[in-house]
Order: sequence, then structure tokens, then C-alpha cells
Amino acid sequence: MNDDFAAAMRQSLEQTRAGKPFEATRTIQAALAGNAGSAVRQSPAQKPSLKQARPASPRWRLSKVISELSRKPPGLDAHSGRKAPAPAAPEGAIFERRHHAGHHGARDYFLFHPSNHDAPLRGVILMLHGCTQSPEDFATGTRMNDHAERHGLIVVYPEQVRSENVSLCWNWFRPGDRSRSGGEAALLAGLAATVAADHGVPSGSVFVAGLSAGGAMAAILAQTHPEVFAAAGVHSGLAPGSANDVVSAFAAMRGDLAPGAEALNAPAIVFHGSADGTVAPLNAGHLAGRLEAAATRTGEASGRRYDVLAARNADGHPVEVWRIEGAGHAWSGGDTNGSYTDRMGPDASAEMVRFFLEQVQA
Repeated sequence: MNDDFAAAMRQSLEQTRAGKPFEATRTIQAALAGNAGSAVRQSPAQKPSLKQARPASPRWRLSKVISELSRKPPGLDAHSGRKAPAPAAPEGAIFERRHHAGHHGARDYFLFHPSNHDAPLRGVILMLHGCTQSPEDFATGTRMNDHAERHGLIVVYPEQVRSENVSLCWNWFRPGDRSRSGGEAALLAGLAATVAADHGVPSGSVFVAGLSAGGAMAAILAQTHPEVFAAAGVHSGLAPGSANDVVSAFAAMRGDLAPGAEALNAPAIVFHGSADGTVAPLNAGHLAGRLEAAATRTGEASGRRYDVLAARNADGHPVEVWRIEGAGHAWSGGDTNGSYTDRMGPDASAEMVRFFLEQVQA
């Protein structure tokens, strides 16, 4: 890496951290085109056009460079806490690493099976971690296994790999990964369907939930594979179609509504902190879309006030939107031994399980 190119990379990093992703893109484009020196030295009034600075490298490479440089991936940016080891499983329960290989790719995952192996299983929850997290960390922070033990549920925690995203984000902003017919969406739906079939869980009892980038992918899965997922839980996430690359992902995270963004047309429970500085709270509204027959209530849990909007979406499906006053970009009511958790506020995991099981009973 020559001195000019290194300087361009440093400038791009500073621009990204300053909330200027478009300027960062232009800097990197100029550098990849061989104009790094001029890109670093020019004034704002002398910015090259995108046409002049277009690199010969494919767009995906540019996105990867931005992602690697920024260390502020399209997902998580809150206080993380420490990374947690795998949570202890109750006696007789199973929490172990497994491997899935299907038509659309392969991933390792952790599977939790409740201790009562004789009781009928009530469902499967696919839990999608956020950027920089691991399945073990996410399981610890959400305490979802505790709720699954009480309610007779299997929980599946897929693991993202650095070869697909350097920050371990699910690629919700990449068009090829939110397709029904391929990419990560198809891979994850196949994993959930396979686990459900292997354990005799009936159709209509498979659910998906996630945090941040994982929440955005959970929303995508509910949209692309309604025959697999009966409902979605989205914590601090974004609407399907909110972005098509890293640059537009940052814009969506700021709260800009993309032309291709789609409100969920499935049963969904949405959580968002009012003080989320990573994914703007406006995104909860983009996810929910136009709602009818709405009822509101307020409450307080562990020192945090919250508002709940319960309604029906345009397709007649139940939707709950939980706005948590003063909460940041973290799983509400979580275990602080896991990363990106807030012990204060309503227990998002408990409420998601309650909402999911209500859809089965309905």
C-alpha cells in the first residue's frame, strides 16, 4: 500500500466515523482509481464526480473496503460489555454447536433443546445475532434459552462467518442475500425449516427474531419466507429493502426512508429504544407501516418507561411496537453478561415468546 493510498484510507475512516459515508465513498473510489493523492488533498469544493472517480474494481469490493475500514458496521455501535461464554444449560437440556449444509450454503449454529424430551415441542425460534456478536454471546445476553426451557421451545442460533462479513453482520443490505431464492435469507430459512422438520415441529410454529443487523434480517425472512416463519421479533432493526449497499445502509440507519423499503406484512413484535444512536428509532415506524385498530398502553419495567402500540397492519396481521424511553442500542431486559444488552426495561425475550405463542393459539 503506497503512502497516498494509505492516506486515502485514513481520510475515509475519519469521514465514516464523522457520519459522512458519501464523502468516504468518493475518497475510496478515487483511491481505487489511482487518484489517491488528489483525493486526500482536495478541498470540499473540488470533489471529483462519481463518474470521474469510478474504479475498475467491482462495487462489492468497495463496500467491503468501507466495512473493513469503518469498524462501525451497519449493525451495532452501542456499549458492548464483555463477550460472554456459552450459557449453562439446565440438567437434561441441550445447548451444542451443530452444522447445517443446504442448497444455499452452510453455517454452524447452536441449538438449544429443553430438558423435557418427552413433552411435545411448541415451536422453533431462529435467533439472529447482531454485528460482532456470536451465538453464545447472543444466547447469554437475551436469556432466550431460559424462556425456551419454560415454554418447550427449540432455539437455533446461526453463526455468521468473517468470510461473508468482516464484522459478523448478517448482510441485510446486500440484495443477493435478501432473496427468496438464494443468499443468506434462503440459507437461514432452510436451516429453520430443517430443524423444525427434524424435531417434528408443525408448520405455523416457527419464528424468527434478531437484534440490529440480525433484526433487519429477521424482518427480511418474515417477508421472503412466510410459509416458514409465522411471526417475527425485531429489536433495533430496519425494514426490508432499506438499503442496497453499505452507503445506503448508513443512510437507513440514520432514519432515511429508502424508496424500496417495505413495511412488514407478517405478524411482528418490534422493540426500539428512544435513545438509540445507531439505528434511528424512526425505523420502528418504517417496519410497522400503516396500522389500523390501534390501541396504546404505557408501563414501567426496571426503571424504564415504555409505550406499546398494538394494532393490525395493512394485511390484517397483529403488530406490536414497543418504544422504550431512554434505551439505547441494546437488547431490552437482557443479561449484562452478554454484549449489547440493557438490564433495564421490559424483557424483550419474554414478550417475544408470548407474542409468538399467541400466533399459534390464534
